[in-house]
Amino acid sequence: MQAIPASIPYSHRELSFQVARDGVSDVVVRVETDDGAVGWGESCSGADTASIAAAIDAMAPFVIGRSSWDGERIRRDLWHHGLWQFREGTANFAWAGIDMALWDLCGKEVNQPLHRLLGGAVRDTVNYFYYLSWDEDPGMVAQCQAGLAAGYDVFYLKVGSDITKDLARVALIRDQIGRDGKLRIDANGAWTAGQAHEYLGALEEFDIDFVEQPVKETPPDLMRRVRDFSRIPVASNEGLWTEADALRRIQADVSDVYCFSQYWVGSLRSFQFVGWAAAQRGAAVCKHTHGEFAIAAAAAQQVMLTLPSVVRGNQQTSAHMESDLARIPIANQPDWPADRAAGLGIEVDEDALAEAAERYRRDGQFLPYQLDDLRASW
Repeated sequence: MQAIPASIPYSHRELSFQVARDGVSDVVVRVETDDGAVGWGESCSGADTASIAAAIDAMAPFVIGRSSWDGERIRRDLWHHGLWQFREGTANFAWAGIDMALWDLCGKEVNQPLHRLLGGAVRDTVNYFYYLSWDEDPGMVAQCQAGLAAGYDVFYLKVGSDITKDLARVALIRDQIGRDGKLRIDANGAWTAGQAHEYLGALEEFDIDFVEQPVKETPPDLMRRVRDFSRIPVASNEGLWTEADALRRIQADVSDVYCFSQYWVGSLRSFQFVGWAAAQRGAAVCKHTHGEFAIAAAAAQQVMLTLPSVVRGNQQTSAHMESDLARIPIANQPDWPADRAAGLGIEVDEDALAEAAERYRRDGQFLPYQLDDLRASW
């Protein structure tokens, strides 16, 4: 089993109230069986890529020599005997990549797509959004026009740094995409409850699809307070750090939408289980990304095909990657249809992986911040 840290740049910087990031640095997991079959996974890195790679290496003794069909048992042994239950956030990010690779092997062994092993698809396609970047007016107009030309009808904008600028951007976008397009905003917990009340009231006229994480995630009932007074639907993102965290919030009905993926709750089966739990409470799932390669995107796609209640316009960064490790539809279009390719349904380009791994070795991680900009504010 190999843990391969790799980096791929964005075509432009991702900016928000929280991050300033120039690309994706994740850890690719390669698992090879005794008979030469290869399974691929991807562990999203969050704050520190090296620590996730180290966690995968530490987990390897529990995986090597086991059957790819024993993923749940391996995870149980890791949490209990490996003591990873005491570092669950890091463990979930690391294990999620191994879990994907094991599922990929299982699907390839029986020549079936992963969604069929998970019970079968309940939809024929999953739709993804167009991620708008902060820009001056002409640049923002050009982004909207490009998204519309590519067929997108859900547009996503980060807010939270300056409400005057936020309102101006939202007004411009709504004017460009018209009333038929869906417009979604994400504050990354930037606002107080009082500010959320004021700002969401001001944003109502722009027909916002939903607002993601308007206030901080703790205490959990803070989001419920916002949901109770807001006429704009709300989505939880921060705070869904583990399966238990996500289930507590879902059972408390804190949001209309829950935005997460397999690397927060630790496995594809957990992603599916929590997604069904959200549906049982009348909520929907929005697939989340921190920024990811095609491997993690393909794995999440397989689960999304099986969930009963998902949003239109799920999260993706594939459309503004300079390159990727496999060809996937959402690199240049909003819809990703189900297909019958085995396992995760992708062919990893090992030359592209070698290039991305060399970029990581040479340049290190794409950090989620720009240190010089932060220091200027200290």
